[in-house]
Amino acid sequence: MQAGNVRYRTLDDIPDSVPIFPLSGALLLPGGQLPLNIFELRYLAMVDTALGSKRIIGMIQPRLDQDGEADGDLCEVGCLGRITSFAETGDGRLLITLQGICRFRVIKELTTRTPFRQCKIAPLRADLDEADDSDVDRLSLLRVFRAYLDANNLEADWDSISRAGNETLVNALAMMSPFGAAEKQALLEAADLKTRAETLIAITEIALAKDQDDFEGSLQ
Repeated sequence: MQAGNVRYRTLDDIPDSVPIFPLSGALLLPGGQLPLNIFELRYLAMVDTALGSKRIIGMIQPRLDQDGEADGDLCEVGCLGRITSFAETGDGRLLITLQGICRFRVIKELTTRTPFRQCKIAPLRADLDEADDSDVDRLSLLRVFRAYLDANNLEADWDSISRAGNETLVNALAMMSPFGAAEKQALLEAADLKTRAETLIAITEIALAKDQDDFEGSLQ
């Protein structure tokens, strides 16, 4: 997996503990790019620490309780990202871009003196290899994506979409999808690219059906 100037080929290229950025509703996938606006002091310290080391941050969602509120625990699976760009804003914030490297499982949270959380992790080796995208149902994915855009009066750059390979297409659509934290976690934890595409299609079809039911209900 290439992220910025670095090629991650084996598990030896991945640190076994990383700073963690818990952020509900944020989805980073291998190869994807996630822009972030950093302003909290603890996360400014996290970025400074990462820049002074291997530039790697673990993006992960906080676990939600039955009421849909973050309870302080972390989801089991997140995604490692390398800081590939950063800029200071002049008002104390940092604008950074993370490029996804591979997913990871949390082994345990570490006890540290840093203001940000850190975890011992187990990276998913399969994500470092080139994904098999031959079984992705591209036509169904594009069909349901176009239907969702039409239903919500949205537009997309179809020239760029048509040129994108299956892996780029699936991961980009998953990352930009306007779904909730649970749906984003399901997309992250999909076993492979084919399953992620199928999950994205199913979630989008459910959203379209709900929109149709809400529309019909408003007419009654």
